[in-house]
Amino acid sequence: MLLAGALALAGVWAGRAGVHALILRGLRAPRLPHQDSPAAWGLVAQSVRLPSAGGKTLFAWFVPAPGGAPAPAVVVMHGWGANASLMLPAAAPLHAAGFAVLLVDARCHGDSDGEAFTSLPRFAEDIEAGMDWLQRQSCVDGRRLAVIGHSVGAGAALLSATRRPDLRAVVSLSAFAHPREVMRRFLGAARIPYPVLGWYVLRHVQRVIGARFDDIAPLHSMARAHCPVLLVHGTDDATVPFDDARRLLAAGRPGQVRRIAMKGGHDSGQAMEEHLPQVIGFLQQAVSAPLQDAAVHAVDPSQSILESR
Repeated sequence: MLLAGALALAGVWAGRAGVHALILRGLRAPRLPHQDSPAAWGLVAQSVRLPSAGGKTLFAWFVPAPGGAPAPAVVVMHGWGANASLMLPAAAPLHAAGFAVLLVDARCHGDSDGEAFTSLPRFAEDIEAGMDWLQRQSCVDGRRLAVIGHSVGAGAALLSATRRPDLRAVVSLSAFAHPREVMRRFLGAARIPYPVLGWYVLRHVQRVIGARFDDIAPLHSMARAHCPVLLVHGTDDATVPFDDARRLLAAGRPGQVRRIAMKGGHDSGQAMEEHLPQVIGFLQQAVSAPLQDAAVHAVDPSQSILESR
């Protein structure tokens, strides 16, 4: 009897472990090869490996700023299932504007080390590993660092802004408001009923990543960010509704957050290029302002293209 009970219990645990493995496999990000290189954009870049959390290393391209003096720098982080090469269109304009640029592959992406899973908090750890690396470079002014992130990378940048007072500005491209809503949309698209199985999937994901969705949600990070934030979002985004940008704007601190509504969807490369002058202007003002006044002086209120809070 005791043996039969033990075997039954072992079977339950084995089945549960199998379900957990299936959940992680279903949520795993695809690992795509780099589709381009900095040289294709006329940039001279160094390929580097950065130490990150858990003894892992990250691949990155580092593009030093023109000239020899220590310069402000930008960490550029891609979104889920992407890699650094897909963020290269932003690198040349940033370099031309006098910024050093670090384009990072998050763990489980591009040429960076793998893990059993990745997550928004781990993206944030990788962003902060990039910041730490930049602060050790003699050609970088470590007091003037900013981050540009896309999608999950944007949510991670906002999370980093809540715990890194040395971060001077964040440009959020197509950030979602809350990861629970993203997961609910994913479950719906996969035809996984929430009342039956979906709630368990969400609970397990939070246990695995070691954080409650509420604690890492960009909607909540906005109110705790130490630096100015520029939200850039496509009005036709079918992946993350434009209403998420409205909610993020409303959640931000007055005088600290701006928004650009651009035409296009979630990956709006051409539309984004049209707004790069405004993005670069925002970054230049943020890194040039005295640290204690950065939130006030990050954007000239007379720039009518920017909606403010």
